[in-house]
Amino acid sequence: MDHVELSDDGQIVTLISDAGARTRFHAIWLRDNAWDAETRSAGNGQRLIALRDIPVDLRIDSARIAGTRLELEFQPEARSIDYDLDWLMAHSYDSGSKRETGWLAADIETWDNGLMSAIPLADFNLAKADSRVLRDWLSQLRKYGFGKMAGGPVEPEALLKIAALFGYVRETNYGRYFEVRTEVNPTNLAYTGLGLQAHTDNPYRDPVPTVQILYCLENSAEGGENMVVDGFAAALRLKAENPAWFEVLSKHCARFEYAGEKGVCLRSRRPMIELSADGELIGVRFNNRSTAAITDVPFDEMASYYAAYRRFGEIIDDPAMEVTFKMTPGECFLVDNTRVLHARKGYSGAGSRWLQGCYADKDGLLSTLASLETQSLEAAE
Repeated sequence: MDHVELSDDGQIVTLISDAGARTRFHAIWLRDNAWDAETRSAGNGQRLIALRDIPVDLRIDSARIAGTRLELEFQPEARSIDYDLDWLMAHSYDSGSKRETGWLAADIETWDNGLMSAIPLADFNLAKADSRVLRDWLSQLRKYGFGKMAGGPVEPEALLKIAALFGYVRETNYGRYFEVRTEVNPTNLAYTGLGLQAHTDNPYRDPVPTVQILYCLENSAEGGENMVVDGFAAALRLKAENPAWFEVLSKHCARFEYAGEKGVCLRSRRPMIELSADGELIGVRFNNRSTAAITDVPFDEMASYYAAYRRFGEIIDDPAMEVTFKMTPGECFLVDNTRVLHARKGYSGAGSRWLQGCYADKDGLLSTLASLETQSLEAAE
């Protein structure tokens, strides 16, 4: 960094690179994001002050660059605080450009059936023994929202050991885990031999389980291949084809419901394509079996809504969008249930097919990954 400029009123600091690029920061933002010992806990990095503790008439009296640090003098606190320049640039908000609706986080990559030849895969025992293997696999899960694991024990409840690699099981009305095998008069279509359309699980919950694990214990029946579809890729394809249809599915809520067992009536109200306040694509909920009557779309837009809903389903059903595979005992796959839809082809009654499934949450997975990535960086220094 070449030099720094301070506005006359002490409210804006501008960092100027050797190439002349200018990056601005507000005084209040800098004070709120200080990392001195009186502002942040050295143990966990949490703030020790609230915004109310920062003077309303805050200003910066002086600013200078010393090596890799930016040194600031704040008034009326008469406090000197320095900042790491690399940290400031990594957290810069002075982009000057508005992002297009449907933008994706930098660590996400969409995919179609081309991923078939490069499915993220790790061996259970290697991932358990080597944090680097686990880190790389979790990184792929973050990127694609999907991954497989092989070499696990062929025993009931083995899927709980998969969840323990990165987080905790989320218990639901189905229990800590659930069985997926053919039943007579099942309460849920997932337990039959019928094929299932690609869907996200439990859209009727709020919050929805964000990670699903399906673990294979037996699979000698004919058919029954698993399929996964990137819901983000499908949503962006819809947007490219018809922006108005993308908009109608993202601005109006669908309703989802499940009441398949005594004492349970789960309901949620969320859009099929979910955006953050600033337009980031953050979620897809698609499950024809659990969609209740849609009543939150204005009369004049209902026909367009159903046209968009139909086309979204057609895109999801397109074989060009799906990755298909058949699991063997001791294998499992994980999906980001806020993004990746999963399905199953129909299978015959000959032979047996037994999976166990459970839910976990993405915050635990991402926390474990962030910790492993930090350890790797520290080890490299």
